[in-house]
Amino acid sequence: MALKGLFRKKTVQDILNQVEKNNADGHNALGKHLTARDLTAFGIAAIVGAGIFSTIGKASADGGPAVIFLFLFTAIACSFAAFAYAEFASMVPVSGSAYTYSYVAFGEIIAWIIGWALIMEYSVGNITVAISWSDYFTSLLSSGGIYLPQWIQMDFLSASRGFDEATALMQAGKSYADLSPALQDAYTAWNTSPVIGSFHFVADLPALLIIVLITALIYRGMKESRNASNIMVVVKLCIVLLVIAVGVFYVDTANWHPFAPNGVSGVLKGVSAVFFAYIGFDAISTTAEECKDPQRDLPRGMMWAIIICTLLYIAIALVLTGMVSYDLLNVGDPLAFVFEKLDLKWMSGIIAVSAVVAMASVLLVFQMGQPRIWMSMSRDGLLPKRFSKVHPKYQTPSYATIVTGFVVAIPALFLNLTLVTDLCSIGTLFAFVLVCAGVLVLQNKKDIPRGKFKTPYVNSKFIMPVLLLIGIAATFGYNKKATMNFITNETQANSSSAIITALNKEENQKVYQYLVTVDQKNSTTETPDLEQLLSQYQDDDVQYSKIISALPVDDSIKYESGFSLFKHKIPMWIFIITLLGLTVWSYKANLSLIPLLGLICCLYMMAELSVWNWIYFGVWLLIGLVVYFSFSRKNSKLNI
Repeated sequence: MALKGLFRKKTVQDILNQVEKNNADGHNALGKHLTARDLTAFGIAAIVGAGIFSTIGKASADGGPAVIFLFLFTAIACSFAAFAYAEFASMVPVSGSAYTYSYVAFGEIIAWIIGWALIMEYSVGNITVAISWSDYFTSLLSSGGIYLPQWIQMDFLSASRGFDEATALMQAGKSYADLSPALQDAYTAWNTSPVIGSFHFVADLPALLIIVLITALIYRGMKESRNASNIMVVVKLCIVLLVIAVGVFYVDTANWHPFAPNGVSGVLKGVSAVFFAYIGFDAISTTAEECKDPQRDLPRGMMWAIIICTLLYIAIALVLTGMVSYDLLNVGDPLAFVFEKLDLKWMSGIIAVSAVVAMASVLLVFQMGQPRIWMSMSRDGLLPKRFSKVHPKYQTPSYATIVTGFVVAIPALFLNLTLVTDLCSIGTLFAFVLVCAGVLVLQNKKDIPRGKFKTPYVNSKFIMPVLLLIGIAATFGYNKKATMNFITNETQANSSSAIITALNKEENQKVYQYLVTVDQKNSTTETPDLEQLLSQYQDDDVQYSKIISALPVDDSIKYESGFSLFKHKIPMWIFIITLLGLTVWSYKANLSLIPLLGLICCLYMMAELSVWNWIYFGVWLLIGLVVYFSFSRKNSKLNI
């Protein structure tokens, strides 16, 4: 088969004809139960979950009250992407979401890649939510006097890494009581876990429990899932509004100063966590075949979900950072934490219950989306036929639903929360980039049937170059030093924690003796905690740099330079080069501004993720390509 066969495309008309045929003969047809209100509720169910009950704490700790600007930026970026999704959903109202849209716009190989990437959004995303649900559930049990062993409520990776880090810090003089709660839990879990040979059995069993229950509910049918989702949405919206209403009376505006304590870099540090808070609106598009009027209701459902959730996120962020100092919010359950801190334990209990409900609703929507992607891929021959099997009674993709349950449940026992959050974010952003690009590719094609919704057209021919020049001027004008350091790959000092945890016992002693000689606060007479002693200088860049340069250890421990530093900048360089190319393309082809901005914003957020996430994602895509060339290519329905 010629290379061009990799880019063979499906036509919109062929897809619509197949859906009509399925509906007419009842073969592989899904039940139609959803309205615009149901879709909005599904969107809220997916978005208001781990983001507002968990990851918002870390983002607020990094960015301070200014994290609200990151919520706004992310909402705008998601809205641009939502326009593109809505246009495609209106044009091709089937269950495949970004996978089907890419099949129409780019061809089979890109469709396969995006379908494979979506596994990272839905399946890996659900692993993240299941882990967060487990944290809140075990916290709720603890408040009721039921204490589970640490080794059955924590994943293996967190326990292993946490134990190593805790051990290193304790060797450097930090006491167990001074370790963070997360490190204490990891240390305890590792030490108390059953050991088989040299293997420590640490597994998050509550995460497994909720996945099994949600999978069973989704298997039973869309109507049951919709009803359960709507009830859970009402419960959690009431709780979120209660948190805002009560919390506003405890806001101390002094906590909002400084508003951006760590500057722009601090705000952007939370991009992965905040973006994860918005993941889910696109899951609505996987239910297209189960909508009563998808071309009208899908765009409405997406937009209303994003608008409502953005307002809630901003209000919650302002209340949280106003109730306590931003630097206290780096906890797994920030909402419950702030009320407990203010001795309002009755509110903490209510929040814990609502968080359990809220995250269960997110699991439901994501767990519902993945089987429908696989069903669409199976219909096209890219996956085995069993994935497109629809249960005759429940009218759900039964086999694909069960497989999704296993794919999510097993890794949830062992994987780390931060790792899967970032992997989920990069997979989703990649899907958003391709959907926005798809709208741009198809914008001038006359032979494509159009739906009821079309993204408003604004010509970017001159706007895009002007925006690029403004961005360059602002970057050099307001952040020249950081920009030049980025371009020249200037050597960078490591954080105090990174330095201390890299030292051996002999180096620990040398560093301590040096810090004694320079200590002006007499901290060394009070504590031998090296990490605390060194971190006290971090607020003053000049003094910290001077202290680090004089430390009696190797420069490779103190600094990051050369390729080891440059590799972290590779994603941003990819963004910059792509941005220049898009500017040229927009000038030549008169591209539509909204999907173009969606593509740029989502690619920028991808660039803010670490290079390791890009590497892991690249490995995942390579595995997908092996599957495609070994099975999917020759079994494709277009292979005739």
